[in-house]
Amino acid sequence: MSHSSPATPVLVVGAGIMGAGIAQVAALAGHHVWLHDNRPGAAAAACTQLATTLRGLAAKGRLTDAAVDEALARLHPVDALDAAARAGLVVEAIVEQLDAKRALLRELEARLSPTAILASNTSSISITALARGLAHPGRVVGMHFFNPVPLMKLVEVVSGLHTDPAVADQVAALATAWGKTAVHARSTPGFIVNRIARPYYAETLALLQERVAPPEVLDACLRGVGFRMGPCELMDLIGHDTNFAVTESVYGANFGDKRYQPSLVQRELVDGGWLGRKSGRGFYPYGEAAATPALPEPLAGTLPGRVRWHGGAGNAVAAFGQRWCEALAAAGVQVEQASSEDGGDWVGMAWDGLRLALTDGRLAAHRGAADGVPTAVFDLPLPSAPGAALAWAAGPDVSDAALATVAAVLAAAGVRPVQIEDAAGCVVARTVAMLINEAADAVQQGVCSPEGADLAMKLGVNYPAGPFEWLQRWELPAVVALLDTLDAFYRGERYRVSPWLRRRCLPPRRAGSAR
Repeated sequence: MSHSSPATPVLVVGAGIMGAGIAQVAALAGHHVWLHDNRPGAAAAACTQLATTLRGLAAKGRLTDAAVDEALARLHPVDALDAAARAGLVVEAIVEQLDAKRALLRELEARLSPTAILASNTSSISITALARGLAHPGRVVGMHFFNPVPLMKLVEVVSGLHTDPAVADQVAALATAWGKTAVHARSTPGFIVNRIARPYYAETLALLQERVAPPEVLDACLRGVGFRMGPCELMDLIGHDTNFAVTESVYGANFGDKRYQPSLVQRELVDGGWLGRKSGRGFYPYGEAAATPALPEPLAGTLPGRVRWHGGAGNAVAAFGQRWCEALAAAGVQVEQASSEDGGDWVGMAWDGLRLALTDGRLAAHRGAADGVPTAVFDLPLPSAPGAALAWAAGPDVSDAALATVAAVLAAAGVRPVQIEDAAGCVVARTVAMLINEAADAVQQGVCSPEGADLAMKLGVNYPAGPFEWLQRWELPAVVALLDTLDAFYRGERYRVSPWLRRRCLPPRRAGSAR
């Protein structure tokens, strides 16, 4: 039997939000779908709700009445698994507990054909562990959907140690037939999305613990480069108990690797019951009278008469420099281009004995001390809308008047300057570097391909670009150098550079060396 055929009957076990969404997608794609839940009446209630949902979509013109009638005729709640013995594909979406899922798979194996595919919607449990002990472990595969299932395009097709490659390919083809984008993954902690996404939360939590900036500033900086939600508001939406539990799971599954270490900041929120939106309070208050704190107003200063821009066109990230220079010139500032001999290999601008440089990972204080020049640093300016927030920090030798001038220059360049405490790697630079690093490790370990990582992060969590797309824009040596700087600053294993990146960042060949 071809499991990617629309004629293949599907059994969905678990009638919660995820299971009901999977049943909806399968029924609309032409499959007869049995929906089962061990809670009495839950499957029938879910089918009733699905009927309301589909009728609502038809009323809005997104589905035809005929398509809704046909899908509902194919959807059947069942109280016993025996009623779905003809299913060619099972997708289980029950509680995220290994023992419960393994017990269900054993029960299904005793009732279904040996050719039926057993797929799990688990987001974190090992597919290898789920298949262990079954008579036909090769047919067990991960089919990880994202919430809300009808809208989110990504499906992670996860292969465990036993999974037959043909089964993974059949499930990927089926997901494609359902209008999804399937990305193959190897069964490792967090799979693709939940693994690569950890730094998005972790770096902000680390900055909060260092008291570099408040949540609203960190969120604004990351929204400023295209993320739909900042990390703090996203954790509030997910629920800190859920997010913390996933982090603990990934940390434990990786034998305490410091890269995945949970945060004391988030643990305090969980302990205090500040779980986010669902509890009425997380990083932010929620409710009718609640309001997100406003960003601080930028310092008011006067523009310098002349600035000198450093950084050639060969640096991909320095492409923003042309826009900044044009904006400053339009504001009446005389802009000069520095020569290659005029001040070293850095990106930014200088005026009146002050240097404003793109972060390379070092503190502004350390850069100023090393170069003998009062220094401020600005965050990685990835593509963003005009007026988007951009973090900057200054060393202790920058005067109050110079601080105000820095803010004025950045504002004239077209960004919303937000001053933070002097921090290694600022906000966006360290976060994106760590997302790239985590994705590189995933590829190095055979979890996914670079293309798969990019697709998964854009479709699964709506990132504005994939990690390897960011790598192309930023340039490999700069990413590795920033990570090395963070690693030296924090003196721990968290910021170690992925072997995948290190191998591709070879030192320049010495003149006269053998080829």
